[in-house]
Amino acid sequence: MKIAGEMEIVKDLEALSARAAEMIADRIRGSAAPFRLALSGGSTPRGCYRRLSHLHQVPWDGVEIYLGDERFVPPDDPASNYRMIRETLLASGMVAPRGLFAVPFDGEAENAAQAYEEILRQQYGSSRLLPDRPLFDLQVLGLGEDGHTASLLPNEPVLEERGRWVAVVPEGRREPRITLTYPALESSRLTLFLVSGAAKKEALARARAGDITIPAGRLQPQGDVIWLVDRAAADAD
Repeated sequence: MKIAGEMEIVKDLEALSARAAEMIADRIRGSAAPFRLALSGGSTPRGCYRRLSHLHQVPWDGVEIYLGDERFVPPDDPASNYRMIRETLLASGMVAPRGLFAVPFDGEAENAAQAYEEILRQQYGSSRLLPDRPLFDLQVLGLGEDGHTASLLPNEPVLEERGRWVAVVPEGRREPRITLTYPALESSRLTLFLVSGAAKKEALARARAGDITIPAGRLQPQGDVIWLVDRAAADAD
Protein backbone atom coordinates (compact mmCIF):
# COMPACT_ATOMS: atom_id res chain seq x y z
CA MET A 1 0.00 0.00 0.00
CA LYS A 2 1.47 3.31 -1.07
CA ILE A 3 2.27 5.80 1.68
CA ALA A 4 0.10 8.86 1.21
CA GLY A 5 1.86 12.19 0.97
CA GLU A 6 3.49 14.71 -1.27
CA MET A 7 7.10 15.05 -2.37
CA GLU A 8 8.90 18.37 -2.64
CA ILE A 9 12.24 18.35 -4.44
CA VAL A 10 14.93 20.93 -3.72
CA LYS A 11 18.37 21.50 -5.18
CA ASP A 12 20.68 20.09 -2.52
CA LEU A 13 21.15 19.44 1.20
CA GLU A 14 21.64 23.14 1.94
CA ALA A 15 18.35 24.01 0.28
CA LEU A 16 16.69 21.07 2.02
CA SER A 17 17.90 22.32 5.42
CA ALA A 18 16.60 25.83 4.79
CA ARG A 19 13.22 24.66 3.52
CA ALA A 20 12.76 22.15 6.37
CA ALA A 21 13.57 24.79 8.98
CA GLU A 22 11.00 27.17 7.53
CA MET A 23 8.35 24.45 7.34
CA ILE A 24 8.85 23.47 10.98
CA ALA A 25 8.89 27.08 12.15
CA ASP A 26 5.73 27.92 10.21
CA ARG A 27 3.92 24.92 11.67
CA ILE A 28 4.90 25.91 15.21
CA ARG A 29 3.86 29.54 14.65
CA GLY A 30 0.46 28.46 13.39
CA SER A 31 -0.32 26.01 16.20
CA ALA A 32 -1.46 26.26 19.79
CA ALA A 33 0.72 25.18 22.70
CA PRO A 34 1.76 22.67 23.70
CA PHE A 35 3.31 21.76 20.36
CA ARG A 36 4.86 18.29 20.51
CA LEU A 37 7.81 17.98 18.12
CA ALA A 38 9.71 14.71 17.58
CA LEU A 39 13.17 15.06 16.05
CA SER A 40 15.40 12.56 14.30
CA GLY A 41 19.13 12.08 14.64
CA GLY A 42 21.70 11.36 11.96
CA SER A 43 23.59 13.72 9.69
CA THR A 44 20.83 14.91 7.33
CA PRO A 45 18.86 17.11 9.79
CA ARG A 46 21.86 18.88 11.34
CA GLY A 47 21.72 21.82 8.96
CA CYS A 48 17.98 22.10 9.42
CA TYR A 49 18.32 22.32 13.20
CA ARG A 50 21.08 24.95 12.96
CA ARG A 51 18.97 27.11 10.67
CA LEU A 52 15.89 26.59 12.81
CA SER A 53 17.82 27.82 15.84
CA HIS A 54 18.27 31.25 14.22
CA LEU A 55 14.74 31.83 12.96
CA HIS A 56 12.83 34.61 14.67
CA GLN A 57 9.36 34.78 16.17
CA VAL A 58 9.08 31.07 16.86
CA PRO A 59 7.21 30.54 20.16
CA TRP A 60 9.59 27.96 21.58
CA ASP A 61 8.18 28.37 25.07
CA GLY A 62 5.20 26.33 23.91
CA VAL A 63 7.20 23.53 22.24
CA GLU A 64 7.99 20.12 23.73
CA ILE A 65 10.83 18.30 21.96
CA TYR A 66 11.11 14.52 21.87
CA LEU A 67 13.48 12.08 20.15
CA GLY A 68 12.32 9.57 17.59
CA ASP A 69 15.20 7.31 18.54
CA GLU A 70 18.46 7.32 20.45
CA ARG A 71 21.66 5.38 20.74
CA PHE A 72 21.99 3.94 24.24
CA VAL A 73 25.07 6.00 25.09
CA PRO A 74 25.75 8.75 27.65
CA PRO A 75 24.18 12.12 26.76
CA ASP A 76 27.61 13.69 26.17
CA ASP A 77 28.76 10.89 23.85
CA PRO A 78 29.52 12.06 20.27
CA ALA A 79 27.03 9.46 18.99
CA SER A 80 24.16 10.81 21.10
CA ASN A 81 21.22 12.31 19.20
CA TYR A 82 20.41 14.36 22.29
CA ARG A 83 23.90 15.88 22.19
CA MET A 84 23.55 16.63 18.47
CA ILE A 85 20.27 18.46 19.06
CA ARG A 86 21.80 20.48 21.89
CA GLU A 87 24.79 21.42 19.73
CA THR A 88 22.68 22.47 16.74
CA LEU A 89 19.16 23.54 17.71
CA LEU A 90 20.07 24.94 21.13
CA ALA A 91 23.52 26.32 20.29
CA SER A 92 22.41 29.82 19.31
CA GLY A 93 20.82 30.51 22.67
CA MET A 94 17.64 31.67 20.91
CA VAL A 95 15.79 28.39 21.48
CA ALA A 96 14.40 27.72 24.96
CA PRO A 97 11.75 25.02 24.54
CA ARG A 98 9.04 24.28 27.05
CA GLY A 99 10.65 20.85 27.43
CA LEU A 100 13.41 18.74 25.89
CA PHE A 101 12.80 15.12 26.77
CA ALA A 102 15.91 12.98 26.43
CA VAL A 103 15.95 9.19 26.60
CA PRO A 104 17.26 8.21 30.06
CA PHE A 105 20.64 6.49 30.17
CA ASP A 106 20.65 5.18 33.74
CA GLY A 107 20.50 1.42 34.22
CA GLU A 108 19.63 -1.07 31.49
CA ALA A 109 18.38 -0.22 28.01
CA GLU A 110 15.04 -1.93 28.67
CA ASN A 111 14.47 0.22 31.75
CA ALA A 112 15.32 3.33 29.74
CA ALA A 113 12.80 2.38 27.04
CA GLN A 114 10.09 1.83 29.62
CA ALA A 115 10.90 5.15 31.30
CA TYR A 116 10.74 7.04 28.00
CA GLU A 117 7.44 5.43 27.14
CA GLU A 118 6.08 6.56 30.50
CA ILE A 119 7.24 10.11 29.75
CA LEU A 120 5.35 10.01 26.45
CA ARG A 121 2.21 8.66 28.10
CA GLN A 122 2.27 11.29 30.82
CA GLN A 123 2.79 14.16 28.39
CA TYR A 124 0.14 12.77 26.06
CA GLY A 125 -2.30 12.31 28.94
CA SER A 126 -3.39 8.77 28.15
CA SER A 127 -2.02 5.22 28.10
CA ARG A 128 -3.78 4.60 24.79
CA LEU A 129 -3.19 6.39 21.50
CA LEU A 130 -6.40 7.90 20.19
CA PRO A 131 -6.92 8.16 16.41
CA ASP A 132 -8.37 11.68 16.67
CA ARG A 133 -5.62 12.98 18.98
CA PRO A 134 -2.10 12.49 17.57
CA LEU A 135 0.84 11.97 19.89
CA PHE A 136 2.93 14.52 17.95
CA ASP A 137 2.06 17.66 16.08
CA LEU A 138 5.09 17.20 13.82
CA GLN A 139 7.79 14.60 13.58
CA VAL A 140 10.97 14.67 11.53
CA LEU A 141 12.11 11.34 10.15
CA GLY A 142 15.10 10.28 8.11
CA LEU A 143 15.63 7.39 5.75
CA GLY A 144 18.62 5.05 5.66
CA GLU A 145 20.09 3.42 2.60
CA ASP A 146 18.77 0.12 3.94
CA GLY A 147 15.27 1.55 4.27
CA HIS A 148 15.27 2.04 8.04
CA THR A 149 13.65 5.03 9.71
CA ALA A 150 14.18 6.06 13.35
CA SER A 151 15.83 2.86 14.64
CA LEU A 152 13.36 0.50 13.04
CA LEU A 153 16.12 -1.62 11.54
CA PRO A 154 15.65 -4.32 8.89
CA ASN A 155 14.95 -7.86 10.12
CA GLU A 156 14.78 -6.87 13.80
CA PRO A 157 11.93 -8.00 16.12
CA VAL A 158 10.99 -4.36 16.82
CA LEU A 159 9.29 -4.29 13.41
CA GLU A 160 6.56 -6.54 14.81
CA GLU A 161 5.95 -4.48 17.97
CA ARG A 162 2.44 -3.05 18.05
CA GLY A 163 1.71 -2.71 21.76
CA ARG A 164 4.55 -0.61 23.14
CA TRP A 165 5.36 2.94 22.11
CA VAL A 166 9.11 2.64 22.78
CA ALA A 167 11.33 -0.43 22.42
CA VAL A 168 14.96 -1.53 22.57
CA VAL A 169 16.76 -2.62 19.42
CA PRO A 170 19.70 -4.60 20.85
CA GLU A 171 21.16 -5.81 17.56
CA GLY A 172 21.85 -4.41 14.12
CA ARG A 173 24.23 -1.59 15.05
CA ARG A 174 27.36 -1.10 17.16
CA GLU A 175 25.40 0.05 20.18
CA PRO A 176 21.86 -0.77 21.34
CA ARG A 177 19.20 1.60 20.12
CA ILE A 178 16.01 2.83 21.74
CA THR A 179 13.31 3.73 19.26
CA LEU A 180 9.73 4.78 18.97
CA THR A 181 7.70 1.96 17.48
CA TYR A 182 5.26 2.04 14.59
CA PRO A 183 2.21 2.95 16.73
CA ALA A 184 3.97 6.02 18.13
CA LEU A 185 5.59 7.07 14.85
CA GLU A 186 2.30 6.76 13.00
CA SER A 187 0.54 9.09 15.46
CA SER A 188 1.53 12.53 14.15
CA ARG A 189 -0.38 15.37 12.50
CA LEU A 190 2.51 15.83 10.08
CA THR A 191 5.39 13.52 9.24
CA LEU A 192 8.27 15.28 7.51
CA PHE A 193 10.80 12.97 5.88
CA LEU A 194 14.19 14.52 5.09
CA VAL A 195 16.07 12.55 2.42
CA SER A 196 19.37 13.56 0.84
CA GLY A 197 21.89 11.89 -1.42
CA ALA A 198 21.96 9.56 -4.42
CA ALA A 199 22.68 6.56 -2.20
CA LYS A 200 19.12 6.81 -0.84
CA LYS A 201 17.38 6.94 -4.21
CA GLU A 202 16.35 3.29 -4.21
CA ALA A 203 15.20 3.30 -0.58
CA LEU A 204 13.15 6.44 -1.23
CA ALA A 205 11.34 4.88 -4.19
CA ARG A 206 10.64 1.69 -2.26
CA ALA A 207 9.43 3.50 0.85
CA ARG A 208 7.07 5.76 -1.08
CA ALA A 209 5.69 2.72 -2.89
CA GLY A 210 4.85 1.10 0.45
CA ASP A 211 7.34 -1.74 0.03
CA ILE A 212 6.83 -3.70 3.25
CA THR A 213 10.17 -5.48 2.85
CA ILE A 214 11.87 -2.34 4.20
CA PRO A 215 10.99 -0.73 7.55
CA ALA A 216 10.02 2.71 6.19
CA GLY A 217 7.68 1.08 3.68
CA ARG A 218 5.62 -0.39 6.52
CA LEU A 219 4.86 2.98 8.08
CA GLN A 220 1.21 3.98 7.82
CA PRO A 221 1.03 7.58 9.10
CA GLN A 222 -2.36 8.77 10.30
CA GLY A 223 -1.66 12.40 9.43
CA ASP A 224 -0.16 14.26 6.50
CA VAL A 225 3.18 13.23 5.01
CA ILE A 226 5.70 15.40 3.20
CA TRP A 227 8.88 14.01 1.66
CA LEU A 228 11.43 16.82 1.42
CA VAL A 229 14.04 15.44 -0.95
CA ASP A 230 17.09 16.76 -2.75
CA ARG A 231 17.64 16.19 -6.45
CA ALA A 232 20.27 13.52 -5.93
CA ALA A 233 17.87 11.33 -3.93
CA ALA A 234 14.93 12.04 -6.24
CA ASP A 235 17.01 11.53 -9.40
CA ALA A 236 15.49 14.72 -10.78
CA ASP A 237 17.10 16.85 -13.47
